[in-house]
Amino acid sequence: MSAKATLIGPLLQGFFVEHLLQHKRVSPQTISSYRDTFRLLLQHAHKKLKTEPAAIKIDAWDAPLILSFLDSLENDRHNSIRSRNIRLAAIRSFFRWLTLGHPELVGMATRILAIPVKRTDRRLVHSFTREEIDALLAAPDQSHWRGRRDAAMLLTLYNTGARVSEITGLHREHIALGAASSVVHLIGKGRKHRDIPLWPRTARVLKAWFREQSNADTPFAFPSARGQRLSRNGVDYILKQAAASANCPSLKAKRIHPHAVRHYFSWQTMSSEGAKTLNFAPNAFSPLDIVSAPSHPDLRDRSQHEISARRTHRSIRRA
Repeated sequence: MSAKATLIGPLLQGFFVEHLLQHKRVSPQTISSYRDTFRLLLQHAHKKLKTEPAAIKIDAWDAPLILSFLDSLENDRHNSIRSRNIRLAAIRSFFRWLTLGHPELVGMATRILAIPVKRTDRRLVHSFTREEIDALLAAPDQSHWRGRRDAAMLLTLYNTGARVSEITGLHREHIALGAASSVVHLIGKGRKHRDIPLWPRTARVLKAWFREQSNADTPFAFPSARGQRLSRNGVDYILKQAAASANCPSLKAKRIHPHAVRHYFSWQTMSSEGAKTLNFAPNAFSPLDIVSAPSHPDLRDRSQHEISARRTHRSIRRA
């Protein structure tokens, strides 16, 4: 290997451009996560080695440096163990790829690949109660454009159980609003496609919202004020603002985050009296496809319209 080839810059470029994009065709979210990992690692190496990132050579990235980087994530940046393990997974992927083209680095790569994943406790995810969900949905001030957008987005998030990335990347063309039934087509983690029936209440709100957005020059169903895609932090902020203004004291003591909305239906179905039937719709998210006989009006709407929605869910083609 030449002196130029030992520089970390060309190796990282080959890893991202050739391996991740061309060979594996990973998602943009994976690219962003790996990018952040190596940005932090380069900053840590610059601090420890007193060398500019462009001049760092691959043999400087030995196991002690990687271990000190992982420790700094927990101690200096106060990252969780889960975040530390995510960074380690990106580094391991890089060194596994490196050994294929540079066998002389197998020894160093083997020591880095031997760094173990740290065990962590699994925190219990608390779901919302029916009263809390209703309070969150009623919280946005719909006299303003942002309030109407937030109300439509939170209701869609509640109806579909979508991930934040699915909601922020949702286009208007991915939603089919029909007279008898309506369906939203989600493109989720791992490029998985699924169709979720919409309740009549959700369909009415989305129809009104899309009429208001008919002249907007953006494909996104829930755009930012500038017509761009909402960020993950933006959705988290909207939900926290709704919780702060909601007329529900119990929300003040809970950890508010979008993923908790995904757990609402499983809690509601399993805790409701008379929930005896599990009916999973094809290509749908399993916790939200639990059809039972609770008293919540939205769940009754879903059970009444599920059959007609299945007949039309194939009308949406993959984007």
